[in-house]
Amino acid sequence: MGNTAAVVAEYVRATGVRFVFAYPGDPIIELMEALRAAGVEVVPGSREGTAVFMAEAQAMVTGRPGVCLSTLGPGSTSIVNGVAAATWDRVPLLAISGQIDAGREDLVTHQVVDHKLLFSPVAKWAGRIDPRSVDAVLRKALRLAVAERPGAVHLTGSAETFAAPAPDTEVAPPPLDGAAGGVRVHLAPGAPDPAALLRAARRPLLLAGAAATRCGASGSLIRLAEAVCAPVVVAPMAKGVFPEDHPLFAGVLDMACNQVLWDFLAGSDLVVAAGFDPVELIKPWSLRTPVLHVDTTPNTDQVYPSDCELVGDVSTGLDWLADGWRGEPRWSEADVAAHRARLRTAYYAGRVVGRLNPTDVIDTVRAGAPPGTVVTCDVGSHKLLVGQGWQTREPRGVLMSNGLSSMGFGLPGAIGAGLTLGEVPVVALIGDGGFAMAATDLRLAVSRRLPLAVVVFCDGSLNRIELKQRALGYRSTATRLDEVDQVALAGSMGCDGVRVTSVAELEKATAGLASRTGPLLIEARIEPAQYEAQF
Repeated sequence: MGNTAAVVAEYVRATGVRFVFAYPGDPIIELMEALRAAGVEVVPGSREGTAVFMAEAQAMVTGRPGVCLSTLGPGSTSIVNGVAAATWDRVPLLAISGQIDAGREDLVTHQVVDHKLLFSPVAKWAGRIDPRSVDAVLRKALRLAVAERPGAVHLTGSAETFAAPAPDTEVAPPPLDGAAGGVRVHLAPGAPDPAALLRAARRPLLLAGAAATRCGASGSLIRLAEAVCAPVVVAPMAKGVFPEDHPLFAGVLDMACNQVLWDFLAGSDLVVAAGFDPVELIKPWSLRTPVLHVDTTPNTDQVYPSDCELVGDVSTGLDWLADGWRGEPRWSEADVAAHRARLRTAYYAGRVVGRLNPTDVIDTVRAGAPPGTVVTCDVGSHKLLVGQGWQTREPRGVLMSNGLSSMGFGLPGAIGAGLTLGEVPVVALIGDGGFAMAATDLRLAVSRRLPLAVVVFCDGSLNRIELKQRALGYRSTATRLDEVDQVALAGSMGCDGVRVTSVAELEKATAGLASRTGPLLIEARIEPAQYEAQF
């Protein structure tokens, strides 16, 4: 295999990764060259913090580990946020940072940070690459990254390590399917059989989360929902796991119109939590409704109590319940339609006639986007409306950071997804605060001729925080954003740009999205009053 860097590169290539996202530095030069020689392209972000988001989005759309590289010292500290995001967003990520040679690490202070201490709180494992054990370390890192629940692993290597000869080895990556096979039934003493519990319920409801997406459970969700005639609510990071144009789709939890959703859940007499991960909850679970836990991991969070657990592959668990179903339909489609009407009314509340409202932007871009468009969404008030209002029919169609909920994900996430998906159209929906964190990555989108549509919701405010300040009777402090001509900024990087202030202007701007050959920035000057009515 040659040197240690070549072994690492072959493991990365064997996972199916075509792009590794990085910001170069001295200790990783040998590794970058080995990746190039292995046919894996090293793509530089504008900084380490955006490169790791590109890798996270790569993993979101593929379900396989994304990979990022950084140098030592400030390079490693700059990826901490993205590593934490992957862990809390339940996304498999392999992050590798350079380091000073091991023999000098305890004696030199310049740019030396203890990576074990730095990354252990935010990653599933923080390990070290060594020529003698590189094979086992890479297998462990990749297997841990995808194992339930998925997350980030971090590895450290020095220039000396990467250049050192490695023992002959045959690269054999571990299984990269993180879902557990089969289903194990766990019952509290005296608890009914899960199938009997479902049959006894008069108004059961399905709550699907990110693990349902990872397990490919869409068909099983549809099968069980239709058999029982039970509505389906999804968590934000699971958007699309149940088609949102299906008559039994009942909305997205903890996004806009949140109280409407919680009231609806409270009206059920059994919640079947299908791969639901409490990491997405904004407020504490307050339901007294019994929960049937169906997940790849036991209910160790105990955010909700559950006397019955089906632990294993979510799709298999749902099929087992469907196989055991006997009974009449539990809900009528009219019941669900009435709830959807209430949800729609709440979603459009607060619109200002004659102005460009946030929901106008979402609806207009959705109408102009080609079929199959993948959306990345940044964090802010607009995310709660996008999470509820952007209709998604397929899994992995909307990508967002909602475990850690980190701002700055939207644009680099769109670039990572665009590079990985090739011809699939990608739209980024971003607030002006999140855009400011990553704006210079537009240049990478231009150089790669990615046909991205980058839509910036501009209200000159960190709106979520400003609204909370106002609710407490405080003046706006540190939440107003300076005016930026984003069209001119985009133009300085060779990116097309247009400013819109009305629905008609936005319709014109989005009319040609299907035929674009490069990125387009749309500066949407919105009326933020609708946010206050929503939240």
